[in-house]
Amino acid sequence: MVITKASVKQLDHLVPLFDCYRQFYRQPTDIKRVQSFLKERLTKKDSVIFIAYIDDVPVGFAQLYFLFSSVSMQPMYLLNDLYIDSNYRNKSIGTALINKAKALCREKNYKGLIIQTESNNPAQHLYQREGFVLDEDLSFFWKVD
Repeated sequence: MVITKASVKQLDHLVPLFDCYRQFYRQPTDIKRVQSFLKERLTKKDSVIFIAYIDDVPVGFAQLYFLFSSVSMQPMYLLNDLYIDSNYRNKSIGTALINKAKALCREKNYKGLIIQTESNNPAQHLYQREGFVLDEDLSFFWKVD
């Protein structure tokens, strides 16, 4: 397995994975919008995306967004998106992507990682196994009508 930091050059590798990720969260397929969204993220560099490859086949990705903790006055990442192709699950790819994100935090001397996911996501056990703890303080959300 090889994990690389994505650039616009890997857009064609990311788009199908990201579209499947959205479908996992009950969103309709929308390749054109996915491509536009990811291209903007990569061009503006407002997120970090890691892609996992097995035998040159893109099999998963993790997308991190930049955040700051005002209380500790430290930067951190939100690991907002983590997806592994269903044909490649249970092969430690998710663990490898999380470890890549942890390594980036250590390299940049960031505070840490936050994971945002549905409470019934089957990957909860992975996050707990990788040292994440449920934070009850992060449980509110306001949505524009």
